Amino acid sequence: MRKNIRSGVASLIALAALACTAGCSTEDAPKAPVRFGDSPGTASRKAAPPGKRSLALMPTHPISFKEQRRVGGAGGNTPIGVTTYRGPKSGFTGKVWVWAPPEYYEKRNADKGFPVMVALPGGPGYPVNYWIGADLKLEENLARWSKEGKSLPFIVVMPVLNPDARQYYDGSDIPGQPKIGTWLSQDVPDLVRANFRTLNTRKGWAMMGSSSGGFVSLKNALQYPDKFAVAIPNGPDIVPDSPLWNGHARQQRENNPEVLAQRLIRKGGPEVYLAFQDGTGEGTVLPKVRKFLARYGRGPVRTRLQLVPGGTHSAHTYVEGMGLGTIQWVSAHMQGPAA
Repeated sequence: MRKNIRSGVASLIALAALACTAGCSTEDAPKAPVRFGDSPGTASRKAAPPGKRSLALMPTHPISFKEQRRVGGAGGNTPIGVTTYRGPKSGFTGKVWVWAPPEYYEKRNADKGFPVMVALPGGPGYPVNYWIGADLKLEENLARWSKEGKSLPFIVVMPVLNPDARQYYDGSDIPGQPKIGTWLSQDVPDLVRANFRTLNTRKGWAMMGSSSGGFVSLKNALQYPDKFAVAIPNGPDIVPDSPLWNGHARQQRENNPEVLAQRLIRKGGPEVYLAFQDGTGEGTVLPKVRKFLARYGRGPVRTRLQLVPGGTHSAHTYVEGMGLGTIQWVSAHMQGPAA
């Protein structure tokens, strides 16, 4: 199993972000707090007409985020914010970075909920999430694709993936360890709902990840199809293989995407949409992905594989793949902004 993303640039981004997060005081770079829940019109939203079910969920308890950086280009100088959050259900405390697209701030959308993409990194994914990096341009590209009509305007949420850089926790509640599964599947979404206008449907939620984060995105869509309708597993691991599972075979099996996919197929639903991405140069990962698709890509498990010509096991490859067709396919199966 390959757990690291081979991207020297991405590593540098993560290190730079870590240096700023750990060492930049407000005196070094004074920035106003960011409050995503204080959009014009939010407080005065009218009730839905009788007989019509509202899809929009208004923020319940907005907090202030510290500005991390600004998203340029099509991103329109919108902020990425960061907070340190203690998950009430998991008891785990970690950093979460968030970004809202330019459309989120438009007056015409003030009463609309927006779809959410939880973006998970590869490698340890601690103490930073490299999807915040300006060089990877995830947010810039999503904003551009949205303007081009290729993508929905996603809120992007980027939590830490593991509680430390020493072990992999497989995005799961491994007995005796921090409850990272609960953190990612429950606490982080609850934080988003408390601070953003979101959608009251599972089709408003996607999880994207690379390598070890790709495994977690795949697992969550299959484990919680009532919460996440879509996953974008990039060069993912397929089965849980953390050494921390030793002595907990039953729990490990309950977090195995192969087992979860077979179970969902037997149940007959609900449908989940799995948009796999791999570079053609991923000699180790790609055969395992193809095997999974051949065995479990049927019934309610809807799948797509985007191959990136010449692509490697890297975050840059996966951003490129999203623009080649993945983001359009994903957006077609999700709910766009709605009141």
